[in-house]
Amino acid sequence: MQVRTRFAPSPTGYMHIGNLRTALYAWLHARRNGGRFILRIEDTDQARLVEDSVRVIYESLRVTGLDHDEGPDKGGPAGPYVQSERRHIYREYAEKLLASGHAYRCFCGKTEKQEEPPQSEDKPREGGEEQSAPILGYDGRCSRLAEAEIKANLDKGLPFVVRQRIDKEGSTSFRDFIYGDITVDNKQLDDQILLKRDGFPTYNFANVVDDHLMGITHVMRGCEYLSSTPKYVLLYKAFGWDYPEHIHLPHILGPSGRKLSKREGSVALSDFLDKGYLPEAILNYIALLGWNPGTEQEYFTIPDLIKTFDVARIGKAPATFDEVKLAWLNGQHIKALPAEKAHGLFARFYPPELSGVDLNRLSSHIQGKVEKPCDIPAMVSFLAGLEGTYSPELFVNKKNKTTREGCLAALGDLKGVLSALPAWDHPSILAALTAYGGEKGLKTGAVMWPLRIALSGRAVTPTGAVEIAELLGREEVLRRLDLGMDKLRSA
Repeated sequence: MQVRTRFAPSPTGYMHIGNLRTALYAWLHARRNGGRFILRIEDTDQARLVEDSVRVIYESLRVTGLDHDEGPDKGGPAGPYVQSERRHIYREYAEKLLASGHAYRCFCGKTEKQEEPPQSEDKPREGGEEQSAPILGYDGRCSRLAEAEIKANLDKGLPFVVRQRIDKEGSTSFRDFIYGDITVDNKQLDDQILLKRDGFPTYNFANVVDDHLMGITHVMRGCEYLSSTPKYVLLYKAFGWDYPEHIHLPHILGPSGRKLSKREGSVALSDFLDKGYLPEAILNYIALLGWNPGTEQEYFTIPDLIKTFDVARIGKAPATFDEVKLAWLNGQHIKALPAEKAHGLFARFYPPELSGVDLNRLSSHIQGKVEKPCDIPAMVSFLAGLEGTYSPELFVNKKNKTTREGCLAALGDLKGVLSALPAWDHPSILAALTAYGGEKGLKTGAVMWPLRIALSGRAVTPTGAVEIAELLGREEVLRRLDLGMDKLRSA
């Protein structure tokens, strides 16, 4: 049997990290097993549609490389792949349930307290964000209507929804791949709405019909759907269909221990891309949010993930999103980039004030130091202009045994050494500084430290003193050495 997985987002806003993980796991499982990955747009909740969201879905999949085999833009044997274009299909299958007695028309007004509020009719918020729990307890009054009453209501043109008829006796069981065997008493299940008054299906109905007709073999979704799955199972049984493998994924928590949401910071893929996170680093990190490779390995390329990913190693425990860890992994992926690609990434973040600096060379110097490219402007701003407010106390360094007096003397000597250099390049500058240290009996740190402070005004820089000197050029280096000496004399 061919593995067929699906990613079925609602076009209601941004691509949430939780949604992206679901897409990634489904994609990896299909690719690992030589299967098919299907994109389905679930737009039945018309009230929540957000303009341009479909474009965001396509762009998110494109930029991350999660290519789909079937979908609205590619077609396929099970289309249409947009739910609003499948309304005739849902009506057909709702009629089948009505005919078999597994569903009934409900004419209760929307203000009736026995009917669920609107939010219970559709899927949970994107990414599993918290929402009010549905009010259970609809008394099923319309399930007891006589045929004559139903006909009279229809003749009057009364609006109605179609509800699933659930026998409250007994229980419903299913096996989830992650959570194991689950049994729920049927009396806990409400007669959920399948078709709304506007003719659109609810998520709970459409996803069952679509997953069956599209031949989905493995359904991956957040564990917030576990409580609804018994009702899905009953629908499969009502139709006489086999149901797919259920794989409910653990929650992703924010730093506070609550489910990840925008209230706690960035959760949208676009937010991280805007900061300069690489798509492959994002996928690497979110793959580890719930899945354990069984080794200490943390750095994965996409081919590595396809080769290694196994749904059997997805755990139950919630995963905590840690941007510090994501940043570290991003740094590892940046280090692995070809130099020209790293420069292309960094160039987006270089401030215009660095127009006189050799940016290609700067990129080569900082490639191994950058974790978040959005930090680059702050990292390199000293190259554009020296912060004159730096303290002369920075020159004093116990590790390098430097004092203000010693640094003042060293800067004077270095000005002479550097001004006399016939060539201004990294090897020449390094050789001159090394020779000066040897003549004076100074360790490397005692030479480089005062030079670094004078050229940058900082104790920590993304490059060494020699690299800074090369980037600034001879004239600017000599000017900054003079400023450093003036600062030390007036201290």
